[in-house]
Order: sequence, then structure tokens, then C-alpha cells
Amino acid sequence: MATQTEAPLAALTVVDHTFGTQLRSLISRARKLDLDALKIESAQSESSIDVVVLRYSEALRKISKTTEADALDDARGKIIDSKNFGGLDLRGVTKPSAEQQSEALFLVESWLETITSREKSLNYLSCRTSSVPGVRPMTAAQKIFAQHVIGEKPKSGLAAGDVVRVGVDWILSSELSWGSMNRIHKDFGSPGIWRNDRFWLAGDHVVHPDVASHPKIKAMVEASERAKRDFKMTEYQGMNYTIMHTEFVRERVEPGMLAIGADSHTCSGGAVGCLSIGLGTADVMMTLALGETWFKIPESILIEFVGKPAFGMSGKDVILHILKELKRNTVAAERIVEFSGEGLKYLSCDARFAIANMCTEFGAITGMFVPDRITSDYVSRRRRKANKTSSLYFRPDPDAHYAGRYTINLSDVEASIAVYPKPDDVVPVSEKAGTKLDGVFIGACTTTEEELVLGALVLKVGLERKLPLAKGKRHYVPGSLPIVEKLRELKLLEVYEAAGFTRGPPGCSYCVGLSAEKASEGETWLSSQNRNFENRMGKGAFGHVTSAIVCAASSFSMSITSPAEFLKELDTVFFQQYRQLPDFDLAPIEYSEPDLLSSLTIQIPQQDSITGNGNTKPPKQLEKIISKVVVLPDFVDTDALAPGPTLTTCTTDEEFGQHVLEYTHPDFRERVRNGQQIVVAGHAFGVGSSREVAVSALKGAGVKAVIARSFAFIYGRNQPSLGLLGVAIDDDEFHQAAAEGEDITIDIPNRTVRVGDRDFAFQLSDMEYNLTVNNGIAASYKRFGKGIWETFTREKSNTTISEVLKTVDGNKPGKELQW
Repeated sequence: MATQTEAPLAALTVVDHTFGTQLRSLISRARKLDLDALKIESAQSESSIDVVVLRYSEALRKISKTTEADALDDARGKIIDSKNFGGLDLRGVTKPSAEQQSEALFLVESWLETITSREKSLNYLSCRTSSVPGVRPMTAAQKIFAQHVIGEKPKSGLAAGDVVRVGVDWILSSELSWGSMNRIHKDFGSPGIWRNDRFWLAGDHVVHPDVASHPKIKAMVEASERAKRDFKMTEYQGMNYTIMHTEFVRERVEPGMLAIGADSHTCSGGAVGCLSIGLGTADVMMTLALGETWFKIPESILIEFVGKPAFGMSGKDVILHILKELKRNTVAAERIVEFSGEGLKYLSCDARFAIANMCTEFGAITGMFVPDRITSDYVSRRRRKANKTSSLYFRPDPDAHYAGRYTINLSDVEASIAVYPKPDDVVPVSEKAGTKLDGVFIGACTTTEEELVLGALVLKVGLERKLPLAKGKRHYVPGSLPIVEKLRELKLLEVYEAAGFTRGPPGCSYCVGLSAEKASEGETWLSSQNRNFENRMGKGAFGHVTSAIVCAASSFSMSITSPAEFLKELDTVFFQQYRQLPDFDLAPIEYSEPDLLSSLTIQIPQQDSITGNGNTKPPKQLEKIISKVVVLPDFVDTDALAPGPTLTTCTTDEEFGQHVLEYTHPDFRERVRNGQQIVVAGHAFGVGSSREVAVSALKGAGVKAVIARSFAFIYGRNQPSLGLLGVAIDDDEFHQAAAEGEDITIDIPNRTVRVGDRDFAFQLSDMEYNLTVNNGIAASYKRFGKGIWETFTREKSNTTISEVLKTVDGNKPGKELQW
């Protein structure tokens, strides 16, 4: 496990030593190898940096130190790679500067550290070619969960509702979410991270060259840079290299993996058959520290694609069509969406990325494509061997249980627009044609390389027609520097420039509206981003969501325009040569089944497994919460609960609480201050971004509990993680009785809510109960240590924890904890 206790060796560079000498010393110390005894000769000092590393790699391989040699090869690959592909661009450099030496040595040290990091983690590649006899039929998602279970494997398979302790393969964070995660990490006692080669930290949300000198931005950058050094991160490319999901999916995560990210669009990983789920920062930080977390297995739905999409229809058009047909927060709410069917042969991985990405707008926990030949071809073309050799291909059993099965005919997909401010208020472009625009934006993580190419080809048609450029703002942001390089190679950067578009550095830009690039109050924009919530692009701005081709077609007149006439003249030969899909039926994929006959176990020190540090006080004894009701509607989103500007200006619960719902329900805070401290809300409360500070804002305003018909998945999980009681009651009579200002009592031990003279029952899972009574994840970690999930997922966990607390706090046997 990487820790923060030692300064990186690379930071100790002595410039009067040759690079070869420093490298030799580093290899010896990092892997405890006596290179003299092993008769490895020193590499010539006059050689270039990359050649010196190569010679040591070859020498180590000759004496069967293959693992160390592979690590040096990985480091060398980054040393010689172009900066636009995340490397140092030091091929052939014989007289490196002190800084270049330091960075090269840091890469070597980091990759050598991965050897130890991997040795201490679990290997999930053990699988079967056929299912274990007696296993119930499972969905693809259930198979990935089962593959990652820690401890006793579910020999009969998994079903919705099972609570499991699972290991993970990747963790994602942005510079914005890392700010919160870093504070939590310090609160945990800075325990380090579980793997230094599986933490993907991207600077994308608010960093931008135009605001680089802002103190808060500088602090975020410095914190990210410290994380790189302290944890010896191999997968850190710095600021504005990529939007966090873009290069993660294009070049890193693999089929069959389980990835956890501090962002609601983490679901993008589903494009390549990965189970990729967004959580709040406390949850993600805990997972980063331990390499494991817990899940209550959710239900899944299956969407089968049939038909063939018309030319020019992208993944964005497909997901907008799905939102129009099935609606947001309905069939997908708090469920996993799996995609399969004959129509997959027409959908590239870029198209699948856009669809999976916007499953969060669909209301799903995540979206996941059943991997196939297109997936394997995509993964095989990656630049680094290390990111294409750990794939497992899972598919659902034919008789797997789904909460619903739906068919989407791709031939019905047409260019559409999601009208502000609802992602599922989707209409054909013709219904909004002629709407005047102040700006057009092509970008955000959902806008893939493929869409950027299509958008450029539409612009090229308009330029060839010599269409005039009306007054207005035109801006585009490719998702990564490698995409910029591809557009340059295709000579499409100049097309955007000729069409009047300015280009921003890779980042969230207008899609999150928190930094240098945001819409002004009163402006109307057409955007290829993924989310069109109120104030999303900027306070008081209006944003309609569509595809890049509609944005491109509309950019000439600065009014919404159908792309149909442009598509008739689009260079189809150019596009088909660019997007070459493999033969779908060529060399069938070999699918795997989870290995349920063995058990994977993480060894937890006994003192950490049960008692933690034992220094925190037991949770307060509280049986009832008595207050008055404050009513909120359906679909209250986290952008409203914690408005964008608060993410860079607030730290404490109280600070966030001063701004909760200030744009959408400005009188809410006053009502809470006047004693209405229990929120009663409608469906999908907390929908939208993963920002867990939405819970902090409610707590800081004085809210004691939230009762809703349903909670959005990430928000619902964030409540117990931060120690706020959340209760789901979908009962019309309750919501009629729980009117504004009514007296209300929540009886936690008896799981009832009283309004007037009536009691209404609710459920609270053991996991939610345990986290809530222990005041959230941070306090629970201090209390139970590294064995937190081992303890909380035991059978009859309330009783178990009471017994555990007896040893820590002297509680009587069997005494139930009260929140």
C-alpha cells in the first residue's frame, strides 16, 4: 500500500550524478536488489534517458527479473511518449535537465511501486468457462459483482437485494472531488491508498489556464500534485489533459472490471462492459483507502437494440431517443441498465460511451453494454499492453431475471433536442427550429471523438456552401489532448476554426459552468453536453441539449436548425474510413463465468478488524426525531441543493447550508430555521450530480431527516455515509397527511413515522442503520478501522455491532444502538 510517510526517491535528485547512477540506485533500493551481485552492468551515462532505462530492463529480463523489467518498460513507455499522450517526450534526450531527470526517475519509482501494490491486492482474473452447477441465472452486472465478492463466494449466485462486500479494480476522481476526498483522507489519519496504479485523478472540472492564478484553483492543483507524489501515482496526467471519463474509458478500464468514481458520469465505463458506478466522495475515499466497498445488489433492466440507425445518428441521438420513449427516473430509477441486441453491431464504442454516460440522466445507477467483438477490437487497439490484458467478458444468462425488458428500434432514432430544463423533454429538431441562440457549445464528456468528427464534417458542408456566420458565441472543447491530436491528423481543427469556433482546453467547460467558461444570465445556448438542469451552464442561463451535428448545423444562423440537408452532402467516404467497425460475427468472443468455488480474502489485522482505534465516543442515544414538515417536490436535484458556485467557495456544512436551494426554493432555509426540520419530498430526491455536499447543505441548514417517495441512488447512499437519516415512504396517504408545517415524529427503533394520529412503517437496511447510528463513514472508520465493511456486512449486523461495541465502549450484551 502506498503511504505518505516517505518522500519519493525521485524528489531526492542530485544533479551532479548521472541519470544512470541515480536509476541504478533507485532500482536497488525500491526492489532490494543487489545489482552488483546480480552482475548487471551500469548503463552508459552518455546514452539517452530512454536507452538507459531500456538497458536495465533488458538486463533484468536476462536474469528472470521479469516483473521488474516489465515495470521499467511501462515507465519507459511514459518517458518517451508525447506530452499530448501523457508522456514526458524524452526520447533521445542525452542531457536532461534536473527536472526531466526527476520526472523520469519518479515514473520508474512509481512503476516499481506497482509491483508491491499489486502483490497486496486481490486478483479477480480467476474465472470459469462454464457456470457452477446450481447457480441461479444472473445478469451481466450480477456476474461482475459476484466475481468481485470478498470472503465467502455466493455459490448459488447473486440476486437483487443481496448485500455484499466487494473489491474494486479502479477509482476515479476529478480535482474538484479530490479536494473533498483529500480532507476525508486526512480525517481518516492519512492511511495511504490501496493501489498506486489504479487511481485515476484528472484535472477537468474547474481548472482552466485563464483562472490558474485564482487561490482556490491553485490549491486544487497543488493538492492533486501532492497526491501524485505522495501516492506515486502512475496514472496522473496533470490538469486539462482529459475530461476524467474520456481517456479512462478510451485507454484504461477493461471489460469485466468494477470501477468506482466520485462523479455521476462514472457510468461511462459501461461502454466497454465494465460495471462503473458513481458514489459520493466519502464512499469513494474509503474505497480508495481499502480497495473494497459494499453494495446492496440493485435490480437491472435490459434494453435490446434492433434495427439500424440512419447515417449520422450518434450515440447522443440514441440516448435522447431512449429518454423520450422511456422517460427519466421511471423504469431505470435506482436500477442498472444493460444493453444488448442485434443492433449493437451498428454502435461503435464511442456511441456506446455517449449512451452509457447519460444513463445517469436516465435515472439509472449505471449503464452497461454487454461486451462483444466491437469491444474487444476497441480494447486491443490501446497504446499500452497493461491496459488490455485483464479483460473478462461477461454476458447475461438467457433466463436472467430483469425488472423490465424493453426494445429500442435504432431505425426510429432522429435528430432531437432535450428542451431546458429536463433531459427527457425530448422533441424532434423540427419542433424547435428557428429558436434564436446566443451560443453554441460542442463538448463535455458525452461528446466523443466520433461526434466531434461528425460535427466538423457538418461544418465543412456549411463552409463549402459559403453560409454566412451570424453573430453569436461558438465554442468547442475536445474531451482530451489525444482527441485533439486525432482531429489535427484528420485536418478538422481548421474546420472548426474556419466556422468561427474557439477551442477550450479539455475540461467540463460550459457543461458544469463553474470556471472560466460559462453562459451569462439570460443567454440561450444549444449544447452537446449531457445535462440541462436549471442554472447548469451558468446562473440564469438556458441550455437545450442535442447532438454535435445539430449544434454544428445551427451554428451558422445561430438558430436551431435541422442537420438533414447537411447530412445529404456530408463526406460519407471520409467518415466510413474514419470509423471502421469490425465484423461483428468474426471470431466469436469467449465469454467467462464468475469463479464462485474459491474465496478471496483481504487479511485485516485483528485490532483493526473489530475495534478500530477505539478513541471515538459511542453514538448518541436517540430514539425519536420530532419536528415539523417542510415539503419539497419531485426531482429535486443536487445542483439545486448545492449550487455550483458553492463547490469552490464552501467547506463546512454550515457554509453549504447557507446556500441550499437558494435558486429554486429561496424560502426553504427560513422554514427550516423556524422549526420545519424534517423534509418530505417526492420521487427521485437528489437526482443529478454525485456531489455529496448536497447532504452537507441540508445538514448545515438544520435538516434532521429526509423522507421521500424515492431517492436517486448516489444521493440516497450519501445520506447514511454522512450521518443524515433518510427514509423512503411511497404511500399516497402518508404524503397527503404530511402537509407543510404538520407535526411529525420519526421513531427509529420501531421504524415508524407518525403524522397526526397515524403511524406509517418504513424500512432501513442494516448497512444504512449502522452507518447512520455511527454518524457516517468517517466516524465509522475511526471506530471500526479497516474492518468496517467486514463488520457491517456480517449477518445480523445490528446484534454483531452491539457485541463489538461492548468490547470497545462497555455496552451491555445485545443492547441495540439508537441513533
